[in-house]
Amino acid sequence: MSEESGGRGAMLGRRAGGALGEGVLAGVVAVAVAGIGLVAFSTVHWPAFNSSNVTRALTTVGQVVALALLVAAIVLLRMDKWPWVAKLLSWVGISTFVTVTLGMPLAATKLYLLGLSVDQEFRTQFLTRLTDSAALRDMNYADLPSYYPGGWFWMGGRFANLLGMTGWAAFKPFAIIGIAVAAVLALVLWSKLIRADWAVAVATATTAVTLAYGSPEAYSAPLVLLIAPVLVLAWGALYRPAEPAASTAGGWGAVLGTGLFLGVAATFYTLYFLVAVFAVGLMGVVAAGLALRERGMTRRSKQGAVPGIWQAVWPILLRLIGIGVLSGLLALTVWLPYLWKMLTGGTASSGTALHYLPEPGSQLPLPMFDFSLLGAFCLLGTIWLVLRAGSSRRAQALAIGVVTLYLWCLLSMAATAAGTTLLSFRLEPILYSLLVAAGAFGFAEGLRAAYQVLNEPSRVRLAGAAVALAGAVAFSQGIPNVLATEINTAYTDTDGNGARADARPPSAVSHYAEIDAALREQTGRAPDQSVVLTADTSFLSIYPYFGFQALTSHYANPLADFKPRAAEIKRWSTLKSPQELIDALAHCPWRAPDAFLFRKSGNEYTLRLAEDVYPNDPNVKRYTVAFPRALFDDPHFRVTDIGPFTLVVAQR
Repeated sequence: MSEESGGRGAMLGRRAGGALGEGVLAGVVAVAVAGIGLVAFSTVHWPAFNSSNVTRALTTVGQVVALALLVAAIVLLRMDKWPWVAKLLSWVGISTFVTVTLGMPLAATKLYLLGLSVDQEFRTQFLTRLTDSAALRDMNYADLPSYYPGGWFWMGGRFANLLGMTGWAAFKPFAIIGIAVAAVLALVLWSKLIRADWAVAVATATTAVTLAYGSPEAYSAPLVLLIAPVLVLAWGALYRPAEPAASTAGGWGAVLGTGLFLGVAATFYTLYFLVAVFAVGLMGVVAAGLALRERGMTRRSKQGAVPGIWQAVWPILLRLIGIGVLSGLLALTVWLPYLWKMLTGGTASSGTALHYLPEPGSQLPLPMFDFSLLGAFCLLGTIWLVLRAGSSRRAQALAIGVVTLYLWCLLSMAATAAGTTLLSFRLEPILYSLLVAAGAFGFAEGLRAAYQVLNEPSRVRLAGAAVALAGAVAFSQGIPNVLATEINTAYTDTDGNGARADARPPSAVSHYAEIDAALREQTGRAPDQSVVLTADTSFLSIYPYFGFQALTSHYANPLADFKPRAAEIKRWSTLKSPQELIDALAHCPWRAPDAFLFRKSGNEYTLRLAEDVYPNDPNVKRYTVAFPRALFDDPHFRVTDIGPFTLVVAQR
């Protein structure tokens, strides 16, 4: 190794180590701030958010305090005074902002946004599964590895174990703390890429828009927060015009950071991982094209040695390979069990995860033309991207990200002709984040230009700062309005303790504890050793029993044979005698149910199941399967009525 390359390696190590150390320290601060805040919120008996404006008012106060800390950090950074105090203020400020914005509206409930309803039901089920065991088992089906990436849920399970909490109860604090940590990590990363005061402003803007539009998906929100600075980082790894075309010495710190992000994305959320890979791949193509253009310009000018085509593109390809290898190795930590099962005899026959096309997925999202504060900021970002794409590496990176999202949307709409989609509607939070980051740069650079054009009057800066702060407060205090449905559901759903946070009468979920006790007593086994057939799948979100059938095929493991299982359940209901049912269960192609949890209906026990009816919207059709009570009139079955439920346990 030459002395020069050794020096570069040492410098890379120092910079990477410094950034990593600062990120760890910032993360610790965020955990402390969010943890203390959530504990403090829980010590007071607050009124429900959907029946009082008290917590809404306190949320606004907390947001203003957090923004004041961030403004103080920006002022100190611009004055170049006490840099570590400024950093600490920025970390505390942005983590406080997250904690107050999400934690205060949810202070009177133990549930996170959306409660135990809709998609949050299966997410809670996954967290409950990985709280019960660290093994990457399927959230619903016994003896299957997880199809969905379990990274976020696995960490949530360890968080729950550490604090001695159940999975459903750990969801809210882990989600809020996780988003707070991601926000400060994004801030640290931005500060390594751009001037520190701008980093605070951009990170605050992207955090606010992510809280408004990305926080219900708590496991994807950290990726939304980080993707904008990571794209800037990736562009720095792949497009390095200052280096000789044949050089491979630089950019490896950025390769490392990009690979780590993509690997983490692969363990968190497959869709966002694929979109990020698409963006980085497109960056590689653009970087190669620019390298070849520069080679052609050098050749025409006849100045200096002209590298060959391979020499021009090889450094870019090598860095892409490095990113791919690192991210692939990290992805295998959660993907390997499923891939191995699939390659060694499993047949993915029931996957319909992509069968969903709501109205937003049938149109290109154009938030820059919405008549709102967010729309205006996105419009400013769009203008800045166009104006600065030729001169700013930040603009180039963010613009490629935006183009990637629109290409994905078009591909998703085109895929409908083939009977599927690419779920492009779920990319809107990323689009907002990229455009808002661009808008922050556009506002800062526009304000600086106005300051210079007007002969640098001090009041221009003051006016700009006042407008920015007023806009930040206006948008921030409106976040609970954007999340109103999600917050209200957290108060109206019955939690795992059988209570509603709004103090109204609980739903049938309040009987789950009695059902769990009966199951444990009658089977003599722990929940993770029993399979339950039920349509009340929120029971499986609270207690870690395995389900015989998922509620819908869209969240079912493709190896689980969703349709054949549904047909088998229907066949069981048509059998004529208990002995026929006993024989059918004994010869079931899959692990048979150890228990059935039905709803009572006259002389029948019913299950409300679902089937995929894509391309219709809604994409799910509910239907009822009714079992005659006489089918269970045998000593082999133990029948217990609990509230509106009937629990039938098959005796072994």
